[in-house]
Amino acid sequence: MKQKFMVGILLATSMLFAFSGMAQAGDAAAGEEKNSMCIGCHGIPGYKTAFPETYSVPKIGGQHVEYLIKSLEGYRDGTRSHPSMTALSKTLSDQDIKDLAAYYANN
Repeated sequence: MKQKFMVGILLATSMLFAFSGMAQAGDAAAGEEKNSMCIGCHGIPGYKTAFPETYSVPKIGGQHVEYLIKSLEGYRDGTRSHPSMTALSKTLSDQDIKDLAAYYANN
């Protein structure tokens, strides 16, 4: 009886984690729809920008989802600094960030 109870607890806990992970996952198709402000720089291989200074724009396609999310959140909350990325990230919701991260992680 005690063993069945413990198995039930473990099963319920596993399902809770599975469903919470699904709720937090980004939608790559939605990210592709929201991509217009990103693709102008990050979608051009070898692209260099001149604002705020001349530098090579990093390739973000294929990066880990977690890295992309933390980067965008960092620009949005000020822990990372870049004028263009800070301004753009402040327009993004948490779901927008997850969707864009899912899109770029798969490209």
